[in-house]
Amino acid sequence: MKIKSTVFFLIAFLLALNSLSLANGLNLNSLGSRALAMGGAFVGLADDYSTIFWNPAGMTHFSTRYFGFYGTDVIPSGTYKLQVPTQIGLVTVVDAKTETKHYLSGLAAYYHPINESLVAAIGVYVPSGLGAAWDGADFAAISHNVAYQWESRVGLITLAPGLGYKINDMVSVGATLNINYGMFSLKTHAGTVEPPQVPAELDLGQYDEDLDGWGFGATFGLLVKPNEVFSVGMTVRTPTKINFSGESTISNLDLLGFKEKSDSERSVTWPWWVAVGGAFRPMEGLILTGDLQWTRWSMIKEIETRYIDPYWNLFMTASGRDVQPMRWKDALQVRFGTEYRYWENVALRCGYYYDPTPAPEKTLNVLLPSYTFNVFTLGLGYNLNGLVIDFGLEMLLGKEREVNFAKVQIDPEWESAQPGVYKMKIFVPNISISYRF
Repeated sequence: MKIKSTVFFLIAFLLALNSLSLANGLNLNSLGSRALAMGGAFVGLADDYSTIFWNPAGMTHFSTRYFGFYGTDVIPSGTYKLQVPTQIGLVTVVDAKTETKHYLSGLAAYYHPINESLVAAIGVYVPSGLGAAWDGADFAAISHNVAYQWESRVGLITLAPGLGYKINDMVSVGATLNINYGMFSLKTHAGTVEPPQVPAELDLGQYDEDLDGWGFGATFGLLVKPNEVFSVGMTVRTPTKINFSGESTISNLDLLGFKEKSDSERSVTWPWWVAVGGAFRPMEGLILTGDLQWTRWSMIKEIETRYIDPYWNLFMTASGRDVQPMRWKDALQVRFGTEYRYWENVALRCGYYYDPTPAPEKTLNVLLPSYTFNVFTLGLGYNLNGLVIDFGLEMLLGKEREVNFAKVQIDPEWESAQPGVYKMKIFVPNISISYRF
């Protein structure tokens, strides 16, 4: 049997994009309105409730009990156009725009000083809660003229108990245990197949997949503050292996004599994340920050899917879609931010960061494409007797990407890519409320 689908590879590819949300795709890594508004350059500052994510050593700043909550709405807007060369010129086969979707996520953290040197904390946050949704009618020309559902939704929830310890007045360290629960769903066209000795193609119908799983990791932080003007920090997040399991469905697979459903399994090791940053206070009320944040995406070379049903396993192995090559490269984000307290209780913030894609065009798809982003941020904070309310806005402008149609047709290294022109921008409004007891 020969699978002709260009979308089966999304099954494995989606899970890889879910990893840590510390680099791009549709994954964001700016948690906390203040940190986000300062361009996510927060590792060397780490002095509010979001420090449990950015640098756990920063929790030693807190001499009283402290609670904070952050909520955000991630609103992606993407377009995809597929044009096919013909004798009369380029013919547009797909001209699609993502449906308007709101992907809600957030962070909550509580800090409790035990003594002058030791602080305990517990946090829960969503480092990834995104996806894409398209009008299936726009893809009918490449899905057997049927308006199947084309939608992805990815989520990750992290529970992080932690401790911070002040070694002396200059040096602090901290660590958290990261208990990660991951989940995602995928809906797309399953493709077509040519059964033996049958002259016509068989439409396999709708593909649905729902998986979830658990994994464990850790975050370690160091913060050095030699004086009131300057501080530097470093954070290391360890790799985490997640074992996913769930159920996959192909609606028309029974026409080949197979079951429509099969249990599925997949193991993915999420890569190292290392960040260094600094904060500088050149004058009263003004803070300048800068970070370098590196992710070892080269650990993701390929993703393998295991189908428990033996006939599914044979079917997918024969198609070659049980293993998806990734070919990702390491990526380094560069981030800058500033905060200025215009009045004693009002702070203005802005920032910028550059977020290069780890994925080559050879692995692009329409459900979670990966982009190089230029990101601009701004925000406002108001302090009222220990109660702080922060607002932030983030705009991610993706660089246009194109997968050449001819390469996909003739080059085996490009066979898993989806040809076309991709564009993306993401708008992220958010709010934080925190209080020191």
